[in-house]
Amino acid sequence: MIIRFASPWALWFLIIPLLMLLVPLIAHRWQWLKNRRQPATLQYSDLRLAATVSPSLRQRGRVLLPLFRAIGLSLLIIALARPQTGSAREVISGNGVDIAIVLDISGSMAAEDFEPNRIGAAKDVIHDFIDSREYDRIGYVIFATEAFSQVPPTLDYRVLQQIIDETQVSWDIRLDSGTAIGLGLANAANMLRDSTASSRVIVMLTDGANNSGQIDPMTAAKIAKALDIKVYTIGAARPGPAPLPFPDGHVEYRDSEIDEVTLQDIADLTGGLYFRAEDTRGLQEIYDKINNLERSEIEVKTFTRYQELLIWFVIPAVLIFVIELLLRLTIFRKIP
Repeated sequence: MIIRFASPWALWFLIIPLLMLLVPLIAHRWQWLKNRRQPATLQYSDLRLAATVSPSLRQRGRVLLPLFRAIGLSLLIIALARPQTGSAREVISGNGVDIAIVLDISGSMAAEDFEPNRIGAAKDVIHDFIDSREYDRIGYVIFATEAFSQVPPTLDYRVLQQIIDETQVSWDIRLDSGTAIGLGLANAANMLRDSTASSRVIVMLTDGANNSGQIDPMTAAKIAKALDIKVYTIGAARPGPAPLPFPDGHVEYRDSEIDEVTLQDIADLTGGLYFRAEDTRGLQEIYDKINNLERSEIEVKTFTRYQELLIWFVIPAVLIFVIELLLRLTIFRKIP
């Protein structure tokens, strides 16, 4: 909700009711000080009787009259400034991009050549990638020896990121540790099959070679091409042996087994690109590059409709003036 004043210059007139209250107070104070400095002109034999006399309720209540008038005038001045409340409405036109993020969760993704490890680095970078999108539907697929559709294409990025946060390597969730690249790619293509978006994209990250599943990676790539889906492939592993901790606590050093030829062929066939990441920073740069390559053709127009609120100030102001007038003519009436 937006609150504004259409004529804010009118608020400067609020100084008038302020002066209406301050000037009498200053004058009263000045007169009191003046009387204290002047000697009494009449002498009384005993002032104790006067000391017991206190102002009546009517006399005390007269101070409310200037206050009522100042409040009423203030409300009218605020109404003159035309307070308004408005609600913004966005009109979105154009086409977003439907994206399927595919992540390898085989046991080797626990290797610690990335910080904190390959899967941890991938999740952090994917988080940033999702945060940079706004009007694109994004789905999520994981694969090891099998492939699983975790989240269908959605704009609910909060739920999507929560699922990604909960992702673990295969042996932590009691799955066999294999790498079914073809199955993961086919699953993502099937997820985007019914998409009506003008651009459909798969971003797949793996650290190995296809050794599981019933679908060959190139067969899955041909399915994606037939559906006009572009595939970006990412190989994430540092050359040479990397420490790989196992659930039982022992650590082995293993060389990466990325099948770069197949990943390159998948990207070439579908019109995408292949990237190799050797550290977390490189992985971040890759997702940033993909993010810049696949931008939504979205136009957002914002309209704000305002509603006048001056009636909510005019009516109380009129009521206060009426009350002040009735009090002057009745309870606080002066008799000449």
